[in-house]
Amino acid sequence: MTAFTVALVLVVAAAGLLRWRRPAWYWLAFGVTLAALRVLVRYRSVMDACGLTVPPARWRLSLARATNQPIPEPRPPRIRRLRPTRTGLVLRLKLRPGQDVFDIAAASDRLRHSFSMFGVTSREVRSGVVEVRMTGYDVLKRVQMPAETEALPMRVPVALREDGSVHYRDYRAMPHALTLGATESGKSVYQRNLIAGLAPLDVALVGIDCKQGVELFPLARRFSALADSPDTAAELLDALVARMADVYRLIRTQQRITVDVPDAEIAADIWDLPDELRPTPVVVLVDEVAELALYATKEEEKRRDRIITALVRLAQLGRAAGIYLEICGQRFGSELGKGITMLRAQLTGRTAHRLNDETSANMAFGDIAPDAVLAAIQIPAELRGLAIAGDASGGWHRIRAPHTSLRQAVNLCNRYADRTPDLPELAPFRPNTGTATELVPSAKAAPATA
Repeated sequence: MTAFTVALVLVVAAAGLLRWRRPAWYWLAFGVTLAALRVLVRYRSVMDACGLTVPPARWRLSLARATNQPIPEPRPPRIRRLRPTRTGLVLRLKLRPGQDVFDIAAASDRLRHSFSMFGVTSREVRSGVVEVRMTGYDVLKRVQMPAETEALPMRVPVALREDGSVHYRDYRAMPHALTLGATESGKSVYQRNLIAGLAPLDVALVGIDCKQGVELFPLARRFSALADSPDTAAELLDALVARMADVYRLIRTQQRITVDVPDAEIAADIWDLPDELRPTPVVVLVDEVAELALYATKEEEKRRDRIITALVRLAQLGRAAGIYLEICGQRFGSELGKGITMLRAQLTGRTAHRLNDETSANMAFGDIAPDAVLAAIQIPAELRGLAIAGDASGGWHRIRAPHTSLRQAVNLCNRYADRTPDLPELAPFRPNTGTATELVPSAKAAPATA
């Protein structure tokens, strides 16, 4: 009996230590079993207390009266599947007649307390079926991406969501995106994770970094073109607009609009073209958009209008040509001048790290998810990397990217430097990685393009 007691004390102590120091290990070793038993045992009573039950059907009441049986109890949603994950539990429920998915969403906080879980979120899988994701610990405190992620063309994992699932940046679904964040908010780490995910893919990276290239030029070996000043950025964007026109001419000649060609095979963008004819997709990363919109003289104002016009044209027309925008900045507001709100309207994906003002949060989410504005301005300063991600559908969630140092990002870009495509129209802007003093391309060396 003494040996059993000692062993039990050691197990409890080990479980407590794991829960404190390694919550993920504790969850896999002890937490998932205890949580599953807790959910199954408490399920009916919790659903009844949260108002997620419906009265029995009339025929059941009539049958009970006719047979002199007890009145049937109210029925909760039926559990279709209970699946454990490395971060929590996934509960798939079949709703009863009269129930709605918003009933489950409204009771998420009460379910979290009742089942003793860290977080509960829900989404509708299809009509009448709801998936409830429960996390057993704070997955955003120490982000650990899964070893295997779903690999699709132009879709890269960049962060972890608060429900334990992976947050992907899918360029086919959301061609253009806006990423905001104050200084020391984690925006640069998010950008490094994005570049690290794009580096192994067959894609051309184009960077605009008006801070003399200190953010993007260390990664220059994986970039097909880089600009370090507004003057060079204007020339580079004009070259991208010219490339977009050339790609559209190629698509037009390869559309194959004949009677015997099915609708699904008629080319309308680069992804409908044969592999041997498909142009390389281009991802344009703008590190600080405000630097492109500011001006002090008449000449700088003309350059500013030229840049914003090119960005708006790429945002409106670039998707089918395989040109995708990643607009980043510390501040994004209407005071940046005309064309800014037009540009924002084309940026489907929105990500906001900690912001210093509510106006930027409103520019990010005010037109798609007003309730996400409050969540964005309440991010604490000590939680660098925590962000709110949303899209034009109105949905939003908290995410956090794993910490990636600049050294790790540089090593990854150097490893895949051989995958950097050589685009003729962007050749004048190809960074010279020969010596440290020749990294920054000169605006005077870039030929003017109409």
